[in-house]
Amino acid sequence: MSALRFVRKKSIPKRSSSLAIIAFPHEAAAFHAYRLLQQHGISPENLAIVGQGYSSPDSVGLLEPMAIALHSGRNLSGATGLAGTFLGFVLFWVAYLGLKMPLSATLFLIVPAGGFIGGFIGATLGGLWGFFGKGSTAGIYRHQLRKGHYLLMIEGSEKLVRSARDIISVYSAQQTR
Repeated sequence: MSALRFVRKKSIPKRSSSLAIIAFPHEAAAFHAYRLLQQHGISPENLAIVGQGYSSPDSVGLLEPMAIALHSGRNLSGATGLAGTFLGFVLFWVAYLGLKMPLSATLFLIVPAGGFIGGFIGATLGGLWGFFGKGSTAGIYRHQLRKGHYLLMIEGSEKLVRSARDIISVYSAQQTR
């Protein structure tokens, strides 16, 4: 019975937090929405206003798109560089043992060339993925802040975020009437 304890795989916990970001054209609207959510029982620790005079984008984790691209490029570069090096070793052993090629400088260059090519491809793909994937979303919100708008960030359980978005949508529908 105790041996089964070591065999069972522990489940990876699901991410229990969701995030919603809503842009407002001016400070008064963002602050009013913040107070409205507080009045409906949403804790201030789940809310943040980002903009002039409030939290900075960096303090809430809203990174620059280029920083996201560099981070993604660096991570993917390392992973594909290792994969390329491994592939280089496999090609080296296949050429040396399988094809009975004599040991030479050209044969030894297969390993670092595989790592270099894999790292370069990974850095390029990771940078593009980071810039056009996650970075484009961050860029949109950064653009809103540069225009002088304010962001209301809501973080918590999916149910909390959904109810906050519903409250805000009802509030904005009432404002447009």
